Amino acid sequence: MQTDKSQIVDLLRTRGDDAAAERADRELPDSVDIHEHGGVLGELGLDPMTLAGEFAGGGGLGNVAGT
Repeated sequence: MQTDKSQIVDLLRTRGDDAAAERADRELPDSVDIHEHGGVLGELGLDPMTLAGEFAGGGGLGNVAGT
């Protein structure tokens, strides 16, 4: 499943984790494959399976961010 890096960065900023957002912006490509980059996402505190379900289901970042 592909998603824009900006969605990942925005999610991390929404959580108040600016350091992780900056790291994601540096290390992830513009188009992120959630499964291929699952290791990095996990290190950033994101569960790749949860992201895949939320982004695929159109739930938006609010559900992933817990807001």
